[in-house]
Amino acid sequence: MEKKYFAASELIINGDGSVFHLHLKPEHLADKVILVGDPGRVALVASHLSNIECEVESREFRTVTGQYEGKRITVVSTGIGCDNIDIVMNELDALANIDFNTRMEKEQTRSLEIVRIGTCGGLQLNTPEGTFVCSEYSVGFDGLLNFYAGRNAVCDLQMERALINHLGWTGNMCQPCPYVIKADETLVERIAEGMVRGITVACGGFFGPQGRQLRIPLADPNQNEKIESFEYNGLHITNFEMESSALAGLARLMGHHATTVCMVIANRRAGRADTGYKNHIDDLIKLVLDRL
Repeated sequence: MEKKYFAASELIINGDGSVFHLHLKPEHLADKVILVGDPGRVALVASHLSNIECEVESREFRTVTGQYEGKRITVVSTGIGCDNIDIVMNELDALANIDFNTRMEKEQTRSLEIVRIGTCGGLQLNTPEGTFVCSEYSVGFDGLLNFYAGRNAVCDLQMERALINHLGWTGNMCQPCPYVIKADETLVERIAEGMVRGITVACGGFFGPQGRQLRIPLADPNQNEKIESFEYNGLHITNFEMESSALAGLARLMGHHATTVCMVIANRRAGRADTGYKNHIDDLIKLVLDRL
């Protein structure tokens, strides 16, 4: 198969040889990657690393690469939202699988193991504040994966149809076209021991898309109740967050292995939130570092 060439307008490389947004060079990237939303959380993860090789910061993207018990690990902050995951995943994949000197696709594909560590809102009674949740499936309300070829081949189309029917979105052009992605099974089995597993919905916003109403009324005031009551093959929607679907979907299309684990900081059914969660998320970070 003929290798692909990537023009300067498609893959932007900075003058120092780093990729455009992340400002990373290919040699900075480890095979094991932890993604966090908050740039400040990179320092918390990095506090467990030794032999730090690089520390790079550009906009909301902050990166540290180092060693954890003999494992080389890269930690990257993505900021909030699936749009930022699109940037991070494409640039990480470029660092791994494109020769920056020739702008040609490499002959041998490199697969990364990627775990996103984040926070989320719990949607079931078994996901109170402090619960660790692993996204066995992710539902994208963001629409991002619909712009990529091969989307149907990697999505669970039957679950998508069941959810659309359950929500009453059939034929409603004003609602998003959700996609459903299964996380990497091997990685889930390794990371998720002792965690709640289920379906995560990644939303395109924090307020209205997650059923929060402040001054603007919601288009469907009953949306959260419908989401909470959805069941498919014994699985329920366990939590809301804003990145897992794009990560799982792009990783599968690119040939990487990815999943998302989150700590519940608010339970929507109980109406409670824990603003002191930062004192406890380090426990989740240690678990992932041990198991990655």
